[in-house]
Amino acid sequence: MSEVKNRPLHVETKQDVTILFAGDSGDGMQLTGTQFSETTAILGNDLNTFPNYPAEIRAPAGTLAGVSGFQVQFGSKEIFTPGDKIDVLVAMNAAALKANLKFLKEGKIIIANVDGFDEKNLQLANCKTNPLTDGSLTKYHVYAIEIGKLTRMALEGTGLGTKEIDRSKNMFVLGLLFWLYNRPLDYTIKSIREKFKKKPEIAEANIKALQAGYSYGDATEIFTTRYEVRKAQLPAGTYRHIMGNQATAYGLIAASKKSGLPLFLGSYPITPASDILHELSKHKNFGVKTFQAEDEIAAMCAAIGAAYGGHLAATSTSGPGMDLKEEAIGLAVSLELPIVIIDVQRGGPSTGLPTKTEQSDLLMAMFGRHGESPVPIIAANSPADCFNAVFEAARLAVEFMTPVICLTDGYIANGAEPWRFPTTSELPDFKVKFAAPRNPNDPPFLPYKRKENGAREWAIPGTKGLEHRVGGLEKQHETGNISYDGENHELMTKLRAEKVEKIANAIPLQTIDNGTTKGKLLVLGWGSTYGSIKTAVRDLRDEGYDVSHAHLTYLNPFPKNLGELIYNFDKVLIPELNMGQLSRLIREKFLVPAVQFNKVQGMPFTVSELKEKIIATLNQKEK
Repeated sequence: MSEVKNRPLHVETKQDVTILFAGDSGDGMQLTGTQFSETTAILGNDLNTFPNYPAEIRAPAGTLAGVSGFQVQFGSKEIFTPGDKIDVLVAMNAAALKANLKFLKEGKIIIANVDGFDEKNLQLANCKTNPLTDGSLTKYHVYAIEIGKLTRMALEGTGLGTKEIDRSKNMFVLGLLFWLYNRPLDYTIKSIREKFKKKPEIAEANIKALQAGYSYGDATEIFTTRYEVRKAQLPAGTYRHIMGNQATAYGLIAASKKSGLPLFLGSYPITPASDILHELSKHKNFGVKTFQAEDEIAAMCAAIGAAYGGHLAATSTSGPGMDLKEEAIGLAVSLELPIVIIDVQRGGPSTGLPTKTEQSDLLMAMFGRHGESPVPIIAANSPADCFNAVFEAARLAVEFMTPVICLTDGYIANGAEPWRFPTTSELPDFKVKFAAPRNPNDPPFLPYKRKENGAREWAIPGTKGLEHRVGGLEKQHETGNISYDGENHELMTKLRAEKVEKIANAIPLQTIDNGTTKGKLLVLGWGSTYGSIKTAVRDLRDEGYDVSHAHLTYLNPFPKNLGELIYNFDKVLIPELNMGQLSRLIREKFLVPAVQFNKVQGMPFTVSELKEKIIATLNQKEK
C-alpha cells in the first residue's frame, strides 16, 4: 500500500518505542498487542511485553476495573522491560484513557476511539466531562478517530452482523499502528487465516478491517509523521517470539528428549499457570502425556506416581495450588523421587490478585512443608529464561533424585520476548540409569543406599529383584523399611538435607551481571525483577555511579561463592515484589544488613523507581 502522492510526510527514526493498547476485555487488546509484537519480533527488533488483565473474568464493561492492557517496548537496542512511560496510548474507551494517562509521556500520542467516549462510557469511567473535547489533553498529540464507525464502513456488505463487525475494530487499530510504525501486514494476515481457517468469513472480515486501518493511516491528513525502528543487533541465531509459559512447556519437552524419559504433566487449571498444560497437550507427537486432574492434590499425587513409574514427572500451578500440594510434596521428599514443580506466582494471600504478578512464594517454597523437608529451588528471570530454568530443574531433579521447585510468575509467564533457539549440542545430557534387575544370588537391593552425591537409585516397580516399600512413613537407612527409631529419623533427615546442599557442587558459581566484583553497592535480585534491575544499573553505571548487579537463579542451595561476593560490597540492596522474602534468607545466611526495597501492587518495578532507590541507598550514610 503506497502513501498519498505529493503528501508531506516526515519519517522519524526511533531507537525504542513503548505502546500501550488499552480497552475493555472484549476489545481484543491482548490479541492486538500480541499480533503487533509477533510482527515486530519477526522484523528483528528486540522487545518485551506486559499483558495486564482485569482480576474479574467478566469485569463490568466501560469501568476502570474492566480495563485490559497490553504494553510492548520494542527497539533497535537490547530491551529488558516493557517500558516505564509510554509513547503511544491506544484508548478504546474513556476508562482506558483515565486508567493509563498517567503513564503517557508529555507530548506523545493518544489514539482514541471516539465511540468509546459517549455519555454512557463517560459515566461508567466517572468522567464529569469528555477529555477529548474539554481541553485537558493539550499536552499530548490526540488523534480522535471513529474506529467503530470506520470499521463498520469497511465491512459493509460482508453479511456479518453488527456484533461480529464490532469485534473487528481491534484489527482496524492494529492496521493503523502497523502503518504508523512501518510494519508489514503479511504476517498478521497469515496468522488470521490460520486462526480462523474454519470460519473464513470471520478471517476475511478481520483482514479487511486490518487493511482499512492501514489505508486510513496512509490516506488521512491527520498524520504527518511515520516512525522507523531499525533491526536490533542481537547475537546470531534463529529467533522466535515466545511467552514464558510456552518456554516452560518447551523446556520440559527438551528435558524429556535429552534425558530419554517420557514426559508426564499432572496439573489442575489455575491462573496464570494453565497455559503450560494447554501448550503441552498439543505435543503428543513428542510422547508427552498430560493429565488434567480433578484438584491440585490429585495433580501432585499423579506426578508422584509417574515419577515412581520412571517418567520425567512435572506439575504446574500457582500460589493457592502450591498450598494444596504441599503435603504431597513432602511425600515426594520422603520417597526421594524426581519431580519438577512449577509455581507461576501471583498476588496473594488466598485468591488475592489472580491476574497480577508477585514474587509471593519463595518462603513457602523454602519452608512450606511440615517437618524438615528441604527441596532445591530455581527461579526464571524472563519469558525466554523459563526454558532454561525448567530444563535445569529437571536435570537436578533426576541427578539428585529429589523434587525441585521452579519459580516463575505472572509477569514473565504471560510476557513475551525474542528467544534464540538453543541447538541440541548446547543443552547438557543427563541420561538416566535405572537400578539394574537383581538375581537371587545377588546381594539384597537397598533402595536408600546413596551414591556419592547423596542420591538414591531410581528403582522402577516391576523390575526383578527391586521390590521395596514406598509411603510417607519414615524409612530405615538403606533398606527403606518402615522405621520409628528416633536416631534413624535424625539420620535420614540429615541425609536428605545434605543431598540438597551437595547440589551447590553441581551448579555454577554466582557471577556479576553488570558492574564490578567489588564496590559500594550490589543490587541483588531474583526472578522477574531482572529486566528492571539490569536496565536501572546499566543506566546508572553510564552516569558514573558505583553500583553492580547480581541475579540469582539458584535459591536453594545458594551458589557456593555467594557469601564471598556479597562481602565485597559496602551495601546490598534487594528489590523484591514481596515484603522481603529473599532479604530474610540473605540476612540469616550471611549476616549482612541487606536493604529491602519492596513492592506488592501487582505490577513489576519500573526502572525509574529502582534508579531512585539505588541513588538514595548510595547516598545514605551509615548510622
